Amino acid sequence: MSRRRRALLFALGALLAAAGGAALAEGYGDGAVRGYGPLRPVVVLEAGLAAGQKIGPRELGAVLGVRRVPVRFAPPGALAAPAEALGLAAKAALPAGSYLLSAQLGPPGGRKTRRHRLRGGRSPVEIAVSGAGALLAAESPTAGSKVDVVVTGEPSSAAPGRTYVAAAGVPLLGLRSEPEGPGPGATAAATLGLTRRQALRLIGAESFARRITVLPRG
Repeated sequence: MSRRRRALLFALGALLAAAGGAALAEGYGDGAVRGYGPLRPVVVLEAGLAAGQKIGPRELGAVLGVRRVPVRFAPPGALAAPAEALGLAAKAALPAGSYLLSAQLGPPGGRKTRRHRLRGGRSPVEIAVSGAGALLAAESPTAGSKVDVVVTGEPSSAAPGRTYVAAAGVPLLGLRSEPEGPGPGATAAATLGLTRRQALRLIGAESFARRITVLPRG
C-alpha cells in the first residue's frame, strides 16, 4: 500500500471517529434532556466573593461563569446571566463553585448606611405600639424619620394613668401593621434605634403600660 493511500485511509478514519463522537455526545445530550428535563443557564462562581464585594465589569469576566443544568436542579433564585449581578454586592462571603442567587446580593454599602444611622450606641429594638395609623399611611415611614415614644400607664382608683415621653427623637427603622398585637391596644410593631437605657425602659413598659404610642416629630 502506498504512503498516499495510507494517509487517505488514516484521514478517513479520523473523520469517522469524529463523527461518531459527535453523534454520541448529541445522543447523550438528548438523553439528559429526556431524563432530567430541559436545560437552563445558571451563574456559578469561578472564584470566591468576599462579603461586601461589589460586582463590576472585571468580576463579570473573571469571577462569574455560566453553566447549563436541568431546570429541576437549578436552585430557586439562581441568576441566569452574569449581567444581572452587575453593580450589586455580596451580602456574605460566597465560595467558588457555588451557584449565585439573587438573595445573596444587595445594594453596595448597605452595612455602612445602617451603622451611620445608628450612631451613639443605638441598636434596633422592636416594640409593640398603638396609634401608628398616620405613620403606616405615609409613603416612606422608615426613611430615618424621628419619633417620640409616649407611654400611658394603667389608671388606678387613686389617680388616672400617667402619660409621659419615654424616648424622645429616636430613629424609626421599620413599621409593620399587627392587627392583633402582643400588647394591650397594640396595632403595629415598630423597630426603633434605641440606646440600652431607652430599650430597657420601653421593654419594661410593655408589661405594665396601657398604651405605647409613637408620635412623629414635626
